[in-house]
Order: sequence, then structure tokens, then C-alpha cells
Amino acid sequence: MPDRRWTLEGARAVLFEVRRRTERAVEQAERWLETRETTREGSSERAEADAALNELVERWAREMEALGAEVKGVWLVDFDNGSGYYCWKWPEEELAWFHDYEVGFAGRTPIQ
Repeated sequence: MPDRRWTLEGARAVLFEVRRRTERAVEQAERWLETRETTREGSSERAEADAALNELVERWAREMEALGAEVKGVWLVDFDNGSGYYCWKWPEEELAWFHDYEVGFAGRTPIQ
């Protein structure tokens, strides 16, 4: 996928779909995590839950990339604006953070 530069308005417009797909993935992940926590380590059920969780996160990441977002972590995406990133992490309601290329998530500042 070619590099994409986002305007704030464009990134906010796609955020509805990012949130919708992330919410669905989080709900599915929570069910698999519950299964994982209630099964014995080394059991086939635990292995199935682990595999399902991995596939779920990978599928979510592919969906985010298809929308043009850059996946930076689990349930964390950035939108490159040419001078840094608009940054969003589940369960934030809106796209309200920015960080430059060097500082990353830890250096997020509110969008003015």
C-alpha cells in the first residue's frame, strides 16, 4: 500500500469504521480471553484460544491497514499527516491526539 497522508478531517471521517471494527474485535477477544483464563495451561482448549486470539488480532490489523491506518499495537492505530501522526487507541471516542515521528505514543499531545 502506498504511503498515505491524512488530513485531520479525513482521519476523523474513517474513525467511525475503525471504532466499529475494533469494538467487534475487542468483544470477540474478550470471549477468547475468558476461555483462555478458564482452561488448563497446555490443554487443547487453551491452544485453540491462543490461536484464535492471534488470528483475530492479525485480521483486525489487516482491516485497519485496508482502511489506510497504520497499526502500531493491539487496538492502536496512527494516521500519518506528513509531520507526525494522529493517534487513536481503543476505547477512545474520538481522534484527539497527535505525536511526531520521533516520540511515539508516550509523547502524545492533544490536538489543538
